[in-house]
Amino acid sequence: MALAAVLLTVPLGARAQVSDAPSAANAPQQAIDPAADKNAAKAHELLDAMVKALGGDAWLNLKNTVREGHLAAFHHGDPDPGTMLFYDCHEWPDRDRFEYGKHKDVYQFYQGRKGIEVTYRGAKALPKEQVDDFLRRRDHSIEMAVKVWMKDPKTIFVYEGQRMAERHMADQVTLISPQNESITIQTDVQTHLPLSRSFQWRDPLYKDKNTEVEEYADYHDVEGLPTAYSITRLHNDETARQVYIDKVHYNVDLPADYWDINSIAKRVKK
Repeated sequence: MALAAVLLTVPLGARAQVSDAPSAANAPQQAIDPAADKNAAKAHELLDAMVKALGGDAWLNLKNTVREGHLAAFHHGDPDPGTMLFYDCHEWPDRDRFEYGKHKDVYQFYQGRKGIEVTYRGAKALPKEQVDDFLRRRDHSIEMAVKVWMKDPKTIFVYEGQRMAERHMADQVTLISPQNESITIQTDVQTHLPLSRSFQWRDPLYKDKNTEVEEYADYHDVEGLPTAYSITRLHNDETARQVYIDKVHYNVDLPADYWDINSIAKRVKK
């Protein structure tokens, strides 16, 4: 079912959010449409099934996620030679740390809305474009969709039917926030695990729309939690990066200074 067809069943106030009209907070109240209400309930049901498939409360209450793997970069869809070893840690809601290379001599921290890189030269702010890109993806992550967007009573849920996604039949759901942002999630119709997450954003300079997609595959059970070991990132339908996970650990007891940038900067040597 195409999004346009689904929106015919959504109340007028909801449809206004999908366009460039003001947010739902300013939209006039409309009578409840039973078809739209049923559609939203189906979307919510599928997202609840996804959370259950990911581990339910254990996934929702994760303290942190620590990963080790390799990155493959692409330029205009063509792979760059070789891969890069990386280590990363994510701590909800807004702490991320990356270490690159065998000797871990490059660190990147995203804490709150700031991005800092640490090398033997010391600590410095990451380029704004790079920080904005990371924050956009974090702000439109599946975790953010579940833990923030789904809890907002003004978020609109739209079930868009089933379609093929990477050779799997998928259910597609779109969430629309009161700020007119959207996140689209595809889940496997059998396992209910995420197959992809996508969103769009408008370039502030050129005003054109960009589409960002993450595809998830090769799930493994890690400490009772299904975990995607292959993640492909696409920008405007071109592959931009592939992540291959080698190891994952959850709820790790981190050193006291793990998030202390000054402490890390003192350790990094030329």
